[in-house]
This record gives sequence, structure tokens and C-alpha cells, in this order.
Amino acid sequence: MGFVVLVLLCALTGLVFGDSKPKTCSDIRQFYNSKGFNLNGVPQTEISGEHLRVCPQGYTCCTSGMEENLLNLSKREFETQVKESGRTLQVSLNGQFKSFDDYFLELLNRSEASLQTSFQSGFGPLFSQITKVFQDLYTDLRRYYRGSNLNLEEALNEFWARLLERLFKALNPQYSIGEEYLECVAKQSETLKPFGDTPRELKTKITRTVIAARTFAQGLIISGEAVRKVSQVSLSTECVRAMMKLTYCPLCSGVAFAKPCSNYCKNVMKGCLANQADLDSEWRNLADAMLEVVDKLSRPYSVDSVVLSLPKRIAEAILYMQDNLNTFNNKVFQACGSPAQSSDTEDQIKRGRNTAEEVSSTPGAQLEKLLSDVSRMLRDMIQYWVHLPRKLCVDRESGPSEVDRCWNGMSVDRYLPEVMGDGLASQINNPEVEIDITKPDMTVRKQIMQLKIMINRLKYAINGNDVDFQDTSDDISGSGSGMCADDQCSRGPRLMAPNTDKPKVYAYQPENKKVVTGRSSQNLPCISLYLLSLVTVLLRR
Repeated sequence: MGFVVLVLLCALTGLVFGDSKPKTCSDIRQFYNSKGFNLNGVPQTEISGEHLRVCPQGYTCCTSGMEENLLNLSKREFETQVKESGRTLQVSLNGQFKSFDDYFLELLNRSEASLQTSFQSGFGPLFSQITKVFQDLYTDLRRYYRGSNLNLEEALNEFWARLLERLFKALNPQYSIGEEYLECVAKQSETLKPFGDTPRELKTKITRTVIAARTFAQGLIISGEAVRKVSQVSLSTECVRAMMKLTYCPLCSGVAFAKPCSNYCKNVMKGCLANQADLDSEWRNLADAMLEVVDKLSRPYSVDSVVLSLPKRIAEAILYMQDNLNTFNNKVFQACGSPAQSSDTEDQIKRGRNTAEEVSSTPGAQLEKLLSDVSRMLRDMIQYWVHLPRKLCVDRESGPSEVDRCWNGMSVDRYLPEVMGDGLASQINNPEVEIDITKPDMTVRKQIMQLKIMINRLKYAINGNDVDFQDTSDDISGSGSGMCADDQCSRGPRLMAPNTDKPKVYAYQPENKKVVTGRSSQNLPCISLYLLSLVTVLLRR
């Protein structure tokens, strides 16, 4: 009986081990070569994988050199993905800036051209004496919009003061008026209001409109720059290893068909993009503030109506002075004395006509479309940084039907760990990427501070105010998950050490073998139990 059992065991062993063949590495050889790598040293069949540093150390088609090359490849590909995604958003932001910039500068050009045309026909000879004042006004408006340190209110006050000087002399040719006398006239202007309420009303509208336009354009530029710089942040060593494990370890493990499990992919991406996700709070605040400025550009009076109505409002102010010239002169003469008579005999300038076009207070079709497009883009980009991990997983991860047949980092099986939250502090227990949450990326922190500065500028602009903030881009003490809370900063930063006991849900790992006789050898425990059960049954007989 014992002899029969021995023969049976030998026969079964032969069935298990005798017919198995080493698994070929043809698929990975073809892929590896397609990426431009040399096939020298690439195995024809699987080898034992105890030499692997990142991928599971089971049977593999990857040598150490191959693993290193694929690791660097996965790093380059991921960096390119992040940059390309950022470049798409940056192109959109730059495009909206160019559209708005072109539109606003064209508004100023149209307004200035309208003023020249209407004033030449409406005021005749008088226009030639005051044309330089108007040219300087539009030059100052362009300079301010372009980012000059010019004080806009002072520039507008200067415009009315210079216009008063030119008009007072031009409308009083019978008098010899010198610089000292004009200085006295200027001092009376605030009380006597030679142009009525137009300067005050225009100053309110112009400052609100041009400040909003300038700050909005700056916001688009700063947003684009933040995207560009943050998208170029270098990857940590742990992130690079995690990306290799996610991307090419299935290939090395002979399961190239398996896509990464959805939650596994998200955890890798959230770990790698943890610093970038910390922009989310200020990024949302920036988008919200810019949407408020967009609203100010369309109401209560639209930017195009304010800029294009300048010629008509200035003409009204000049006509007001002409109509009330005698009253104004008498009050000036009382305060400054009567000027000497002029020896030159010049004709009195006739009253002008306001031929400037009436402009509607509602935004035009072009402005409405422009603001609608930029509003849609701002709303779409609000969640960009927290949606980026999910976006980068779309083409990588497995589908819902493959939840039990996806790559979990070690084998083809279900992935059990939960998905981490967004931002640096939320990665303290990330099972895929080890991160020191006490060391945030400095490039990202600087951009967070730049966004804070821009948000403050936008909030001031909403109320029609401008402010020159000191550039604190080197101040990296900004808020974010991973920095200390407001009530704890005085006691120093809160240190949060990464959890080293990461939960692992992995399939059984076989022992490494120097000589590979076939993949079926990985099922030895199960087969041995089957043989022992069979022998027991036979012996009982």
C-alpha cells in the first residue's frame, strides 16, 4: 500500500511541476524597446525579483537597471502631465487677459478719438488751446491701467486744474493773466466749482472703473503665473517611487493588463500633489473676488459706458463754465483782484456745442460676452487644485466593474485603504506616499502669499479703492493645511509626524527563486494541502 501511495505522489508531482514552462517577457521587451531603451540584458523569461527596490519582489521581467529607467520615465511622464494640465489653464487665463486688455485699451482709444472729433466740431478754435490737456489725460489713464505707480485721483485733479488754467485764459482774452494769478484762480476752484459737479462725479466713476479694470487684469496675470510656477514644483523621492509603483510595476510583475484601482490611484495623486492642493482655499477666494470685480465692471455703470461717455461729460463741464463765466469771473476778481487789461485784441470765443454721442449706461454686447466668458472660466477653475488628482487618474484607473481585478500596488486584487483628504495635513496617514507634513513646499507657500496679496487688492478695488501692498512673496508663514492654526502660532508650529505604520492590504508574496520553473510554483501551499489530504484518505483504506 505504501508503495502505491509513493507512486501516486510522484505522478501528481510530475503533473504539477513537469509540464509548466517559464513565462515569457515578450510583452515588456516590446514595450521597453518602444520607449527607446536598449534590450541588452532584458530577460527573455521571468527571473526572481529580490533585486527590485520599488516593485514587489516576486517573479519579474525587470532587472534593476530596467526598474531605474522605468522609475525615471514615470517621473518625467507625470511631471509632463501636471505641466500640460497647468498649461491648459494658464493658456485660458492668458487668453482672457488678452481679450480684456485689448478691449479696455480699445475703449480708451475710441473715447479719445470721439473727444477729438466732437470737440473740433463743437468748440472750434478753443480745442486747439486745450488739446494737450486731453492727450495727457488719456496718457495717464493708460499708464495707470498698465500698472504705473501714478496716483489716479491726483492725475484727475491735475487734469481739471490744467483745464481750468487754459480755459480761464482762453475765455478771458481781454485780460493779461500771469502764472501767479492763475495760482490764485486754482485756489478758488474748489469753492467756486467752475465745472459744476462734473469733476466730482467723473472722479468717482473713473476711479472705480479704471481701478477695477486694472486690478482685474492683474488678477488674471497673477493667476496664470501661480499656475505656471506651482505646476513646475519638483516631485519628492517618495512620490517618484509611488508613481513608478502605480504606473510600471504591473508591467514588471507580469500583469500589464491590470489598471490601477481607482482609490489607489487617487491616494498616489493626492500624496504627490498635496502641496499644490493647499492653494485651494486662496484659489477659491481669488476666483470669488474676481467674480465680484466682474460684477462691478458691468454695474451700476458699465466700464464701456464710463469710458465712452468721457467726451460728453467733459464737454458738459466746459459749457457749464462758459455759461457761468461772468459769475465765476466776478467771484475770482473779488478774491484775487482784477487782472490787468491785455494790449492784444482777440475776439471773444463763442459758446461751444456738445456734439459728443450719448452713451447708454448698460454694457454693450461685446462687453457682456467678454464678461460672461471670463465668469464661466473663473467658475470652472475654482476647484482646479483639488480636482487635479482625480483628473490625472481618469485615463489610468480601472472601471467600477474591475474593483476586484485591478492593480493595488502589490497584486491584482481589491484596494481596501480609504481615500485621503486634500492638502498636505490630510496626507499624514497616506498609505502610498510618505510625506513630512511639517515641511511644506516653499514655492507653493510663496504663491499662496501672492494670491493673498492679490485678493486684498481685488477687495479694495470692489469698493473703488487702490492700495500698493508691500511684496511679501518671501514671507512663507501663510496659512494652509500643514501650518499652525491661528491660535497656536504664538506657541510655534504644530508638528505632525507621519504615520510609519501604514495599513497594507496585499496579496501573498512568494519566496524568491534564482531559477524559475514556472508561475504554477507560486501555488505550492494549496497543492501540498491537496496531496496530503489525498494520502490520508488512501492510508485509511
